[in-house]
Amino acid sequence: MSYLVLARKWRPRRFSELVGQEHVVRALTNALETGRVHHAFLFTGTRGVGKTTIARIFAKSLNCENGTSAEPCGECSTCKDIDAGRYIDLLEIDAASNTGVDDVRELIDNAQYMPSRGRVKVYLIDEVHMLTKNAFNALLKTLEEPPGHVKFLLATTDPQKLPITVLSRCLQFNLKRLELDQIEGQITRILQAENIEFDVEAVAQLSDAADGSLRDGLSLLDQAIAYTGGKVDEAAVAKMLGTVDRTRVEALLNALVNQSGPELMQEIAALADFSPDWRAVLDAMAKALHKIQIKQLVPEALADESTENLQGFAEAVSPELVQLWYQIALNGKRDLDHAPTARTGFEMSMLRMLAFRPMPQQAVAAGNETHAPPVPSLKPATPAAAPARVERDAPVPQAAPSPVAAAPAPAQPPIPAKPASTPSNIVPMHHDDWVALVRNAKLSGLIGQCAINAALLSQKGAQIVLGLPKNLGHTARPNTLRALEEKLTPILGYVPVISVELQDEIKADTVRAQDEKVQNDRMSAAEQSFREDPFVQTLLAEGGQIVPDSIQPYND
Repeated sequence: MSYLVLARKWRPRRFSELVGQEHVVRALTNALETGRVHHAFLFTGTRGVGKTTIARIFAKSLNCENGTSAEPCGECSTCKDIDAGRYIDLLEIDAASNTGVDDVRELIDNAQYMPSRGRVKVYLIDEVHMLTKNAFNALLKTLEEPPGHVKFLLATTDPQKLPITVLSRCLQFNLKRLELDQIEGQITRILQAENIEFDVEAVAQLSDAADGSLRDGLSLLDQAIAYTGGKVDEAAVAKMLGTVDRTRVEALLNALVNQSGPELMQEIAALADFSPDWRAVLDAMAKALHKIQIKQLVPEALADESTENLQGFAEAVSPELVQLWYQIALNGKRDLDHAPTARTGFEMSMLRMLAFRPMPQQAVAAGNETHAPPVPSLKPATPAAAPARVERDAPVPQAAPSPVAAAPAPAQPPIPAKPASTPSNIVPMHHDDWVALVRNAKLSGLIGQCAINAALLSQKGAQIVLGLPKNLGHTARPNTLRALEEKLTPILGYVPVISVELQDEIKADTVRAQDEKVQNDRMSAAEQSFREDPFVQTLLAEGGQIVPDSIQPYND
């Protein structure tokens, strides 16, 4: 008894059945309907997003016995043979195993002959980047001037390795990684059509593990069906994938909110019984913290009902602390490879979250009313004394209820002779403060270019809004801003949340504007000094001329 895997059984046979890739389907559909079909197409993208599937549908559209159209009938012998992989005029070549020049020469020799059955002979070369240099050279001439009855469909996961001479002769389409909801929707439809019971959370786990590849998602679904015995439930899928369910992550977060070291270590020990992938646990922590931050700052953007249980965490910790924990989770993944064991590295990441937080306001000793300027810093938290929440705008930090009730912390006496600081230890900045901060930070690369050209527009707590010229918008990519936040955190003493507004003109001062003004002033002074020199004036009087832009300040 043969079993057809889901990825092959549910492989799209028409453009209308494709999941995602609308931009490619639209272009190919228009080409087929207008008859303006290019002789060479290049489909790029990661694995399992539909490159060869689109190529096969395109081949059916060109050779369907009912005529060339964007909707092949799927019923004629040509369509059925292409679906079955036995159509003689569709030649599929795996470049990973046929890399040599001899293989390509054989292909070129056959290209001159007319199709045996169809109107067009289609060459589908998969993983074309694997061809050797000599093979590319042999292919190039035919690719440049192919016979009218030949179409080339090239597919690759690594287009950077293709010679520019090949790229320039192809229409290139980049297939996108599929969105999470697209994969979830397709897996759900397949499970319903196959009459297989499933949990919504199990589908979400499989879709997340697919990492943008629908084929990988369906392969994991096949594995889950076999593993669970026919019912795809959340706990079994989590165990199969080595991931943790939502309640485990929430238990870890709850221990951090309660600032309870024993509770935290107990939860880690319970996790260890499942032999999890510790890197995946840190991933799950980062995803939960991301949702918590959205609930805090942009709640209307998170409509998922499954996140309602995160509301308690969003109220119990400050946005700055969520940012700090998120960065610790990301850095913890990087450090796992260097830790003595993966569990040790994970424990240290969790303990780092427990130990560090923005320093709360300290009580001022009685009788000492002198307040020194607040100094931003990060300070290890004392589990018994620190509040569960540091409010951003309140005059005094207040403890907020945690999602799970915890015993009240014992009262601690005020720390004497400690200078006062703001509600959450954030010092307001003005335009000049930002310029001074950037100069002291000694930034470089793309981060430095973004910072020195940016002006401070506004600041509300840890939220910093910068203005940047539109022509420099490329320097403000999300990863650049996150790196800038990391660079400024030790200086500011808190984790800033930086956003950028692109403007036609920056009116406030920037480091670049200050430097250019200084340079222009020096240039003007140098030119004036040069022209006032008696010897230069004599030469000018005798008909001499100053070469434009030839004067430079002496120190340059």
